[in-house]
Amino acid sequence: MKLRKTTSIGMILISIALCISTADAGFGDLLNNLKQTVGIEGALPESKIIDGLKEALYVGTEKTVKQVASTDGYYKNPEIKIPLPETVRKVEKALKMIGFGEQVESFELSMNRAAEKAAPQAKAIFWEALKQLSFEDAQKILDGADDAATRYFEEKTGEQLEQLFKPIIENAMDQVAVTRNYQALESKVKTIPFASMPDLDLNRYVTDRAITGLFHILAEEERKIRTDPASRVTTLLKEVFGK
Repeated sequence: MKLRKTTSIGMILISIALCISTADAGFGDLLNNLKQTVGIEGALPESKIIDGLKEALYVGTEKTVKQVASTDGYYKNPEIKIPLPETVRKVEKALKMIGFGEQVESFELSMNRAAEKAAPQAKAIFWEALKQLSFEDAQKILDGADDAATRYFEEKTGEQLEQLFKPIIENAMDQVAVTRNYQALESKVKTIPFASMPDLDLNRYVTDRAITGLFHILAEEERKIRTDPASRVTTLLKEVFGK
C-alpha cells in the first residue's frame, strides 16, 4: 500500500471526518481510525503514521510493564502466575500432608516476586525496538492479527529480554529466598519414602515463565488497543487522528 505525497482538499476533509475522536477515545478506536487513514491516499505523511502508531504502542507497553511489575502483578493474575515446577507439583500433596504447605506457598510466592522485580527492565527494551519501527513494520502491525505488535516485540526483543532478565531474576531470587525455599522443600522431600525432586534450573524456569507472562499481557493489551476504549489520546494522537 503506497502513500502518495499529494492530496486534494476534499480527500483531507474525508480523512479528518474518519479520524475524529472524543477526548476519551480508547486505543482501539485510535488504531482502527489510523488504519482507515492509511487507506486514504495522501491523508497523512508516512512519518506521522509511524509516530502515531509508536505513540499508541509506547503507552501500551508501558501499561503492560507497570501491570506485571506491580506487587502481585504475576502472583495474583492466574493467567501469568508462575506455578510450582512440575518437580514440586508431583510431591506437593505429600508435602502438605506432613505440614509443609506454608513452605510450598512461600516458594511459589517467592518465584513470582522475583519475576515482578525483573519486569520493569523490559520497558526500555520495548521502547528501543519501537525506535526501529519502519513504515513497513507499521503497515504489517496495522494489517496483521490482533497480536501482530506483540509478535513484532517478541522477534525484536526476545533474546535481549532473556539476557537481561536472567541476572536480575537470579539476584531477585536471592533477595526473596527462592533458592533457599526450594532447597528447604527438597530437604523435606528426602524424608518422604519413594519421593524425589530432580535437579531444576530455577533461574531458567523463572526467567522463561516471567517473559512468557510478559508477552501474554502485552498481547492482551494489544487486543484492547485494537478493540476497546482504554485511555485518553495524547497530543500527537489527536493530531494524527484529525482532532
